[in-house]
Amino acid sequence: MNKIKSRLKRLGILSIAVAGSLQLTMAQKAPQFGKASIDEVIKAMTPEEKAELLIGPGMPGYAGLVPLEGEPDVRVLGAAGGNAAISRLGIPETVFADGPAGLRIQPKRNNDPNTYYATVFPVGTALASTWNTELIESVGIAMGEEVKEYGVDVLLAPAANIHRNPLNGRNFEYFSEDPLLSGKIAAAYINGIQSHNVGTSLKHFAANNQETNRLSVNAHITERAMREIYLKGFEIAVKEAQPWTIMTAYNKINGHYASASHDLITKVLREEWGYKGIIMTDWFGGYPGFQSIMDPNAVSDVVAQLEAGNDLMMPGTKEQKQVLIKALKEGTIDENAVNASLKRILEYIAATPTVKKYKYSNKPDLKAHAEVTRNAATEGMVLLKNEADILPYTSKTGTIAVFGGTSYSFISGGTGSGDVNEAYSVSLIEGLDNAGYSIDKELQGMYEPFVKEAEIKELKRREENGGLLADVHRLPEMPLSKELVAKKAQSSDIAIITIGRNAGEQHDRKIDNDFYLGQDEVKMINAVTEAFHAKDKKVIVILNIGGVIETASWKDKVDAILLAWQPGQEGGNSVADVLSGKSNPSGKLTMTFPVDYNHHASAVNWMGVPLHDPKDVFYKEGIYVGYRYFNTFDVTPSYEFGYGDSYTTFDYSDLQLSSTDFKDDIEVSVKVTNTGKVAGKEVVQLYIAAPAKLADKPAEELKAFAKTKELAPGKSQTLKFTIKASDLASFIDAQSAWIAEKGTYTVKVGASSLDIKLKDEFSLTSNITTEKVHNAFDLDVTMDDVLENN
Repeated sequence: MNKIKSRLKRLGILSIAVAGSLQLTMAQKAPQFGKASIDEVIKAMTPEEKAELLIGPGMPGYAGLVPLEGEPDVRVLGAAGGNAAISRLGIPETVFADGPAGLRIQPKRNNDPNTYYATVFPVGTALASTWNTELIESVGIAMGEEVKEYGVDVLLAPAANIHRNPLNGRNFEYFSEDPLLSGKIAAAYINGIQSHNVGTSLKHFAANNQETNRLSVNAHITERAMREIYLKGFEIAVKEAQPWTIMTAYNKINGHYASASHDLITKVLREEWGYKGIIMTDWFGGYPGFQSIMDPNAVSDVVAQLEAGNDLMMPGTKEQKQVLIKALKEGTIDENAVNASLKRILEYIAATPTVKKYKYSNKPDLKAHAEVTRNAATEGMVLLKNEADILPYTSKTGTIAVFGGTSYSFISGGTGSGDVNEAYSVSLIEGLDNAGYSIDKELQGMYEPFVKEAEIKELKRREENGGLLADVHRLPEMPLSKELVAKKAQSSDIAIITIGRNAGEQHDRKIDNDFYLGQDEVKMINAVTEAFHAKDKKVIVILNIGGVIETASWKDKVDAILLAWQPGQEGGNSVADVLSGKSNPSGKLTMTFPVDYNHHASAVNWMGVPLHDPKDVFYKEGIYVGYRYFNTFDVTPSYEFGYGDSYTTFDYSDLQLSSTDFKDDIEVSVKVTNTGKVAGKEVVQLYIAAPAKLADKPAEELKAFAKTKELAPGKSQTLKFTIKASDLASFIDAQSAWIAEKGTYTVKVGASSLDIKLKDEFSLTSNITTEKVHNAFDLDVTMDDVLENN
């Protein structure tokens, strides 16, 4: 070879082509991924190649960014990243894309006249409010088809963090304040998507419960609260669905970044739960002390992250690769940890559609998926109030006066990574029109230009303040004169008011003018209700929101309240389906609506200290999150966890336990009968009250749930639940164990956490240790695991 090179040099013709052929010869000698064993491929990798595979390739093409000159074109414009290709070893790149409410890619591609839209599905709160795991799996199946047919390998979803506080800006992406419900919904979502042999990324692991200073805030949480509340949902999803990937959170937990927490990733996730997939950081996650993700001098602690078990650093930077290459060459990183991560990544790649050379069509069945999202949104809507059964509203002869700017600018979903580029979005007005209702045209003619101008101002403000990740402000309400409202009360048969809220990544919600209604909204509700009630006409409120707002101060003024959530691209049609009675609402709340924000146990410690720039947040409420607090401490909510009305009524009967002496498990059955006049579904919730000598316990905890099929009037269904010892166990910190405590247990079956229909008891004669676990999550401060007023 040297003689050949010398001759070519003398002849002056050692060309790029010849050099390329020499490299090809080297490549042919290297073991090829897919042909050689994974261990052989890893053994052949250079430090540079290992760093290339363990650290992502950046974000070319993200959010429509055209690749720079000299960069290769991206497969899926708008994708968030993936793993880098290593051509010498035959390792291909794979593609990751957002997000929780549907695939987030750019609709236009370079030098391509076609448009590639995706479906906007209902947000996480809406999906979870169905309490229907079969339905959620069908939504996942639809999402998974779009992921696969658009050439994506992993969807960066679902998001399964707990609703610790109603002001969390990303609660709309998450499912519930309850870990059992969160875990079951997440598992169904994952199983649906992964049925297409594409992956998901369960996130944000763990305790990512606020957006303010999310990149660095230190969450101080006891081990019991971590395991019972903030990890349990993830555990259920991992064990029941095995997501291909898991994404670690930005925040610290008791002084350690989640992405570098050996306790979280190795002890709990891998050793205790048996997770085999890959773990990736959130984008730019784990950068100590940095204030901006765009800081070129910021470098995460790659060594700590890998040694903790975090396999893939996303999206990847040049600086991270330099740090890792140096550590590999100097031997200052655990080689076994590095090789274990490489093996997991290569095992993941081997399972992808990319490696299997799936010929994606770029033509998913968007029409069928529109029907899926329409039905899912309808089933997730919660009827909060229906005085005198004014709903369903079936009259199509008169006129509806539609108030509220959001009626004319309906919100299909949240912002940030939860956003989707859809072909269309059905507004409330369009939905009502499609259903055959007559809308007051004068009001419509006044609202539409007002709303359009407000939208332009808000868009400009957001562009000037960070674009996609800028804080979201609600649109102001159009001023209404007393004369105008009186005129509409005279000419219209009924009024609809829509209250809208939006939120998104990087910013938390505000108390005033967000959680609480703004004065413009209060004036609108007062003016409309006074005028219409004076004419003995009704007022319906539609809540087009992603999370909790205050309702107690105004709910008695209106006649009906339909919580429509942010229902996806078919939202207007879905609302009309419920208003008209085409569909009977069967959604139930997955979180508590408090009378007052300060009634939430976390309110006193929300966002942390110092207030202007939180560095530390203290979870002093421990396990008393949501209904666990409200019910245990007798704090009256506006609407309780699990609440939801219907156009029909249901009777609960024949509660039976297979035994009153607990051995291995107990089967619980209950009969549900539709006693009303229209067909409907009912969510049945099973709560258990446990003995509390080893540790304090909530008044009751959700341990199982099921939804009936659609029952015709007079028809019944018997639902069965199996309660195992692990369902009875609480985490006992002193023993590092889950223990079902001896004593008497009360089974409570009902329509909500407060509307308990039937009760029975069983006993446990001796303690049962259901699982011994590692000691983990040692507190870095002194903090009790109970509320101060307990």
